[in-house]
Amino acid sequence: MGLTSNKVLLLAVVLAVLLFVGTVWLWPRLARRNWRAVSGRVGVLLATQLALFACIGIFVNQAFGFYASWADLFGKETEQGVVVDHSLSGGAGPLRLVDTAKVPGVTGSRPQMVGQIQKVDIEGRTTHIATPAYVYLPPEYFQAQYRTRTFPAAVVLTGYPGTAQALVNKLHYPRTAQKLAKDGQAQPMILVMMRPTVAPPRDTECVDIPHGPQTETFFAKDLPDAITAHYRVGKKPGSWGIVGDSTGGYCALKLAMHHPEVYAAGAGLSPYYKAPIDPTTGDLFHGNKRLRDRADLRWFIKHEPAPSTSLLVTSSRAGETNYRETLKFIDQVKATNRTRISSIILDSGGHNFNTWRREIPATLQWMSGRLSDR
Repeated sequence: MGLTSNKVLLLAVVLAVLLFVGTVWLWPRLARRNWRAVSGRVGVLLATQLALFACIGIFVNQAFGFYASWADLFGKETEQGVVVDHSLSGGAGPLRLVDTAKVPGVTGSRPQMVGQIQKVDIEGRTTHIATPAYVYLPPEYFQAQYRTRTFPAAVVLTGYPGTAQALVNKLHYPRTAQKLAKDGQAQPMILVMMRPTVAPPRDTECVDIPHGPQTETFFAKDLPDAITAHYRVGKKPGSWGIVGDSTGGYCALKLAMHHPEVYAAGAGLSPYYKAPIDPTTGDLFHGNKRLRDRADLRWFIKHEPAPSTSLLVTSSRAGETNYRETLKFIDQVKATNRTRISSIILDSGGHNFNTWRREIPATLQWMSGRLSDR
């Protein structure tokens, strides 16, 4: 049974209930003052507490998508992606269609009416990074009157470790984009949904690591090249945006700032502004001071030429740890008079899916207004 299976959660709940009942039943026998009774009391209390914590942990993981499997949970995920030999058209290429699915939460099954989600495998031509992704195609993509039209695209990134499925099933990006377009509040957009962790289990922070994964180049060049080669996406500057939460939010801002010729807009939901160095990242910069400085977004906006791009940042006055840093970043960007900055500041909201679901509709509307379909 998988870590995210409802059967695992049910089993954990049943075990916790049985342990609780057993503790109550056995407690009179364990009330004595000899070492066996004391050891028994400690054992049953500890087992019951662990079972309760397991229930809570499994439930929270299902709700927020922190870990996708047991191997992911215990840091034993070693899959580096797949070798891609076929494209959607059947020839060799950097993108291979794996599966198709309907948009969760939307009534109907015909792509012309509700759109479609395609699971694909992508391999970067220059970086050789291989990773899966989910591509949302809006209903208009399949309609005859739009057969010659290109569409704007937005890359959507999770946090770390995160799962791409959570962007579909928990954060509801496709459903929200479809509804906004249907209501005339946003233009139809293609969404490319994936983890920023393209070299699992390492957290690369979207950095071109010396002698390591060239993650920034993958997102700035290989990914757009693969998508535009197989979908009707606008190829001119202004057709691409990028959005993410937490680690994905940091990556989105950095990629838009470093590569404005690719990403006309970048939105960070609960982002941070400087790449951390910790056991999950390892040594990202290998002593390269310029690389380290450029990965600090506040340093970048102060010392490098201001990029011609649009940025959106989000935070909350209560519940988020990035609030003060976000206000400082906004002030720094405003002072450039070239990079455009917008924000969503909630009165309260934690670093979690519920907060981001409150911000995603306005974020997609903002993104839609800054992208071109040509």
